[in-house]
Amino acid sequence: MSRIPIRGFAVASATAVTAVGAVVGVAAGSPAAASNDNVEATAADTTLLADIPAGQQVQVQTTSLAQQANAQSAQANAAAKKSAEEAARLRAAQDAKAKKSAADKDRADKADKDAKARDLETQAASRSTSRTTFQVQSSYSVSDVQAIARQIIPAGQFQCFSNIVNNESSWNYRATNGTAYGLVQALPGSKMSSVGSDWQTNPATQIKWGLNYMNERYGSPCGAWSYWQAHDSY
Repeated sequence: MSRIPIRGFAVASATAVTAVGAVVGVAAGSPAAASNDNVEATAADTTLLADIPAGQQVQVQTTSLAQQANAQSAQANAAAKKSAEEAARLRAAQDAKAKKSAADKDRADKADKDAKARDLETQAASRSTSRTTFQVQSSYSVSDVQAIARQIIPAGQFQCFSNIVNNESSWNYRATNGTAYGLVQALPGSKMSSVGSDWQTNPATQIKWGLNYMNERYGSPCGAWSYWQAHDSY
């Protein structure tokens, strides 16, 4: 007798069951035979309309759940990756901002320090210029003029001042070039009268005027010398 699985059970085929029922009914000659026929027919119908076997249903459900779990895991990983990338971007932006702020502060501090140093030099030069007086002479040698300059010009600026005077007049306080005059070749020479009326004959007056001019226009004699080197004049 062949068997057909229904939801995990084995039952007789419809044909076999029907045949047995007919034999039993004839042999018994009783109404129970009709009842047996109905039961066996129902069993046959159930076999023909059976759904997917239970084992296969469990396999399909398990596969579906696994796919859903994989999809959810992929979404979670993508969200975590995006969050990590955004956090890294924010940290990089914050680091860049902090570095820029530190660099700006360093530049500002340096500029402030340099400005204060120039102010101190200018103030020292002004005090030296205002306090220093020299005995007027009928003439001055180069060494005399340089000695006067060393008393007026701040020590750290003297060499720069000397470089300019060397190029402009070779330390000749009576040097002329058109309307330019004196140690620093003021143009016109009469500008030096703002320091003293003896600007034509007194090298101290010329040195004081030259120092004031360099401080006001270039910040210091060394600033004036840097400009002179680039332009052959100041």
